[in-house]
Amino acid sequence: MTFTLGLVGLGTIARNQHLPSIEATEGFRLAAIASRNAGLDGLPCYHDIADMLAAEPDLAAVSLCTPPQGRFQQAVQAICAGRHVMLEKPPGASVSEVETLVRMARAAGVTLFATWHSREAAAVEVARDLLQTRSLRRVSIAWKEDVRHWHPGQEWIWQPGGLGVFDPGINALSVLTRIMPEPVHPVSARLEFPANKQAPIGAELAMVSASGVPVDAVFDWRQTGPQTWDILIETDEGEVLLREGGARLFIDGQENISAPDYEYRRLYNRFAALIEAGECDVDLAPLQLVADAFLLGERVETEAFHDAP
Repeated sequence: MTFTLGLVGLGTIARNQHLPSIEATEGFRLAAIASRNAGLDGLPCYHDIADMLAAEPDLAAVSLCTPPQGRFQQAVQAICAGRHVMLEKPPGASVSEVETLVRMARAAGVTLFATWHSREAAAVEVARDLLQTRSLRRVSIAWKEDVRHWHPGQEWIWQPGGLGVFDPGINALSVLTRIMPEPVHPVSARLEFPANKQAPIGAELAMVSASGVPVDAVFDWRQTGPQTWDILIETDEGEVLLREGGARLFIDGQENISAPDYEYRRLYNRFAALIEAGECDVDLAPLQLVADAFLLGERVETEAFHDAP
C-alpha cells in the first residue's frame, strides 16, 4: 500500500534526508509541502500545516521536520484532522507534550511515530544483541561536532526548547537507550552555557544503569576538523565500540560492520508498517534523559558564541 504524505518544513534535514528517503520508499508518495520560506517544483506548497490540511483532504500522513518549539500545535492539528504523524527528533520540546500527543493519537485511531534516526544506523541492532550476552563494566560516550557546520545561522537551537548541544547529544542517548540491556538514569550533569545563549554548547553527564554500570557522556559543539560520534562499551569479555554514530562496529578491536547511511529510509519504511498495523511507536527515554540532565545540571557560563568565529 502507498500512502500520500505531506512534508512540513523544508530545511536542511528535510532536503538532505527526508526528500531522498521518501522517494526511495515504496510506502509513500510525497503529495504536498508546507513551508513558510521554500517549495518544490511540481508539488503544491502551502504557508503552514493548517492550509495544507484544509486544501489536501486526501493526505494520509504528515511528516513534521520543523524545530521542536511549536511542533506540538502542528501535530495536534494533524491528529485532529485524522492524519498519521511522524515526528523528527527530538519529538517535542518537553516530555509532557509528547505524552499528550500519544493519548490524542490513540483516541483518534491514528499512528504517531516519534523517530530516532541514529537507532537505524547499521550497527546498532547488532551491538544491542551482542550486549545481551556480555557483562558490562562501563560505557563512555564522546559526541563532539562543529555547530557552525551543522546548524549555521539556526537561532532556534539556542532558544529554550531548542536543546543546544543536546540536539546532537540526544542521538547518542537514543542509541544508548536502545543497546543497553537495562535502563539508565543521570546522577549528575555539568552544562556549559554561552554567555549570550539560552541553551548549552557543552555537557558532561554521569549516569548509571539499574545494576550499577557507570555511563559517562561528553557532548561538545565546538569541535572542528574530524567529527566524533563514538560509544565505547567495556565488558568482561572485551570492548564493543560504535563509531560514526553507529555506522561502524568494532568488536575487541576488529571492525565488524561498516555501512552507508540509510537511517531515514528505514524510518519511513517503519512509519508505513506502523500505519498498516494501526500502531504507535513513541519511546521517550532519550528525551527523558535530556530533561533529567537539565533538572540535575550544574550551570556553568562560558564565553559568548557567535556564528562567525
